[in-house]
Formats: sequence, C-alpha cells, structure tokens
Amino acid sequence: MKQVNVQVAIIGGGTAGLAAYRAAKHKTDSVLLIEGGKFGTTCARVGCMPSKLLIAAAEAAHSAAHTEPFGVFVDGNVRIDGKKVMQRVRDERDRFVGFVVEAVDEIDIEDKLIGKATFISEAQLQIDDHTIVNAERIVIATGSRPSYPPVWNDLGDKLVVNDDVFDWLDLPKSVAVFGPGVIGLELGQSLHRLGVEVLMFGMGGQVGPFTDPEVMAYAEKTFSDEFYLDADANVKNIERKGNSVEITYIDKQGIEQIKDVEYLLAATGRRPNIDHLGLDNIPLKSDYRGVPIADPYTMQTSVPSIFIAGDASNQIPLLHEAADQGKIAGSNAGVYPNIRVGLRRSSIAAVFTDPQLAMVGLSHKQVSEKFGGCGCFETGNVSFENQGRSRVMLKNKGLLNLYGEQGTGRFLGAEIVGPQAEHLAHLLAWAHQNRMTISQMLEMPFYHPVIEEGVRTALRDLNAKLKLGSVMISECMECGPGC
Repeated sequence: MKQVNVQVAIIGGGTAGLAAYRAAKHKTDSVLLIEGGKFGTTCARVGCMPSKLLIAAAEAAHSAAHTEPFGVFVDGNVRIDGKKVMQRVRDERDRFVGFVVEAVDEIDIEDKLIGKATFISEAQLQIDDHTIVNAERIVIATGSRPSYPPVWNDLGDKLVVNDDVFDWLDLPKSVAVFGPGVIGLELGQSLHRLGVEVLMFGMGGQVGPFTDPEVMAYAEKTFSDEFYLDADANVKNIERKGNSVEITYIDKQGIEQIKDVEYLLAATGRRPNIDHLGLDNIPLKSDYRGVPIADPYTMQTSVPSIFIAGDASNQIPLLHEAADQGKIAGSNAGVYPNIRVGLRRSSIAAVFTDPQLAMVGLSHKQVSEKFGGCGCFETGNVSFENQGRSRVMLKNKGLLNLYGEQGTGRFLGAEIVGPQAEHLAHLLAWAHQNRMTISQMLEMPFYHPVIEEGVRTALRDLNAKLKLGSVMISECMECGPGC
C-alpha cells in the first residue's frame, strides 16, 4: 500500500474543505486534499444554487398569474412547461458546479487524492485500499447528507430528497413534503407555484428556523393559506401502492384522509458525514449525535492536531459559515501548535420563500434563556401588512420582531417573516456585528418609500419600550456575567 507523508491532510473537497485547503497552503506547502466522491460543493450541486433556480421559475409563474390586482390582465392561462423548467435548473446547476470543478482542477495534482478516508490513529488515515496518509494535522470537512426515517426506504424510487429533485426531467403532478423547515418550505412552495399539488407535514408545530412563537405562528398561517400545511401532523400510514405513495393522515379538521401522491419528498434534516470515518479509533469528544465538538473560534477538537469545519461540525450548517470555519481550521492546521482565534461573524440566516424568512444575531430562544429570567430584554415589532412600500408591491405579508437589551439598549437579534427579508437581515446583521444600540440604529438614514422603513418602525417601537441607564444595567447584572 502506498505511503504519503504530509503536514496537513484535509478530508473533504466541498466549501469548507476547499477553504481549509487554501488557508493551509498560505502557511505550508505540504497540504493534501482528500475527496471520497465528486468535487463540487453541496451548495452548487444540490443546495442553495439549484434551489434558487427552481424558486426563480416559481416566482415568474406566480407573478404572471397574479397581475389582476394591479389592473393588468393577461389573456389566457399561464402555461408551465415542466420539462423546460427542469432543463434550465439542471443546465444552470451544472454551470455552477463547473466553476467549482474548474477551481479544483487548478489545484496541483500532487495535492489531491481520491478515495474515502478512515482514521487509523490520530495522525494516520487509510484511503480506500490503496494509500496510507501520515499527517501531522488533519481537518475534517466531510459535509452532510439528508436524514430521514429508514423505514421510508421501502418506498424505493418514490422517495426523494432535495438532491434528487434537481435531476428531475419533468415536474411531477403531486408531492408530499415531510419537514416544513428551510429545505421543505423552499421546495414545497416552489413546486406548488409551478402547478404541483403539494401536501406538507411537520412535527411539533415547527415551521422554518424560528424560535419566536409569534413569528412562527405568522409564518405557519401564511403558508397554510397558500397550500396544505400541517405543522403538527398526525400521519397514520405511509405505503407504496404501485407507482404512487399512499398517505393516510388525520387532517386539521380531525377527519381521516387517504391521499395518493407521486413522490414523498423527505426534507426532515441533514446529518454530518462523520459516521464512516473511523472516529472510534481516536479519542475525540463528541456531542449526543456523535459529532466531534470543536472550539467555534479555532475549530480545534479535543485532539489538538485535529480540526473540523463546515456541515460535518456541530455548528451552523450554512455555506458562509462553512467557508469561515474552513478558513479558520485550515489556517490553524497550517500553523499548529501556534493556533489563533479566527473571525466569527454575527449569525445570519435566510429562507427564500415568499414571504422570505430570516434570523439575525441571537434567536428569541437564546435571548430568552440569557436575558429573560429577570426581564432584561424587550421586543419591538412591526407588521408589514400596512407598511407603505410593501402594500404598493402587494407584498404586504410579514412580521418583524427585534430584541434589545435593557439598560444598554444594545441590539440583540431578530426573527423576520416578510418581503425582501434577505436584505433586511443583512442590514440588521451588520448592526449586530458592530454592537450597535437601538438608538444608534435609528440615527442611520432611511429612504422613502422603502421596505426598510418597516425596520425603523420596529426600532422605534423597541426604543420606546427599553429602560435605559445605569440603574437598569445594575438590575440586569443579577442575571449573571454577560448580561
């Protein structure tokens, strides 16, 4: 078996792995990138980019079919050609993947190794049955994959995950989506707007990424008004019947229903690809899921010479987070043992539904746990239903809740369902990262008429509720350090 000696070995050639490779190469020439499958990130192949292509088609169809309120009438029905929709999705998806593959092709051939890596020890990897890699430092960046109940495998090719959707040659007639989270909502609403009959089922009432009960309830009602969504479903049976899937469930009126759909789309989450790495052979500390625990500022695990980044870690599974984590992990692997704290940005997440969903900074749950015990935070809000620019565009659905700290007036976080929430979230994330107060945010310019004026309304509401000054700060110190 071939033997290879390197200073840094990186397992995984996705967003985190490529970022780690580039960062490590700035510190040492001895870097090896190991990939067990195809190069081309989750985002480009089966994630954020192909899903946005499907969303764009759905938005075009929805807009064309809803011009009448503006006094604009389109003669005849809007016709959706499913084959052409999916052809564009695949073509553009392949184009995005091509850019990633081109970047990988530019990497020196001696720096790349194809095969599945398994830990033999803290400093040794076996690659398939052909190579032993002796590495002084290792970065785990193996990404994630869809997760769903194993019993669903009995559905055969009638079970699909988001990875499969983007290879469809045509749109199906009907789909049952399980999981009204980020992936389920984006794909489910898009398919509905492209003429596919959609049933969406969830568990425990969770909708989207929200933790704020008020914002989540608004989102649930909004999507339920457009297509069938039961966020706390009672599904009695799922069974393949010929070329369809038969689902027996109790509907929201308490009546048993039996429905045949063409596919079951599992959008019930993703799991880190760490279960076939041979981690049992090394003394890594892991969380309850078996995912290695890492310092979020250095990406160092409990084994000092091993780092982890991206979806494989126990942290936030988003592309920009994966890139940041990969850069930190790769750089520290390159300079180990002289590791450094890396730049971690304020949290920001967006869901590209209509209306869009977004979260910034601390979530409502986090704020409540940290500041809620002694009432040391306040909430300001705005409804977009009567917000000027939103009504002009007939995009007037949404709710924004902002959280601020008593005493200091510091902006803590936000949860949003509303028009162009992706852009509002960026403004708020910049303010959060700069540790701005609510009053400082209100000093910023707001043009008229824009959707951002809704943010100002929420800021004013929050500012009026906050109790500022040293007395309140002293009271809030009773909550503990950091409050």
